[in-house]
Amino acid sequence: MNDRLTAENALNKLSNTAGKEFITLLKHGSLKIEIYKPRKIDNQIPHSKNEIYVVISGSGFFVKGDERQPFKAGEIIFVPAFVQHHFENFSEDFATWVFFYGPEGGEK
Repeated sequence: MNDRLTAENALNKLSNTAGKEFITLLKHGSLKIEIYKPRKIDNQIPHSKNEIYVVISGSGFFVKGDERQPFKAGEIIFVPAFVQHHFENFSEDFATWVFFYGPEGGEK
């Protein structure tokens, strides 16, 4: 994989993966970049690294801990390691980049 990613190419790769909702596209040091496109329900569990979402398309609500906020394309969402979170009531076209980085347990 080269070091240039586009949403279109990433979503095409994801659509060719027999029903997966995410794929890893790039790893470098502690950085891992994925494309994520859940179908109807976001079943993810907390992760052991900090993560950043960059919403490619769609809209809905993002729940982080006790907070529930609307989101839309173009937004950036930060989630510290081990914090409960998920997307809900999202549109069918929802897709997001996911960037995991830093040490296990997150940066302090």
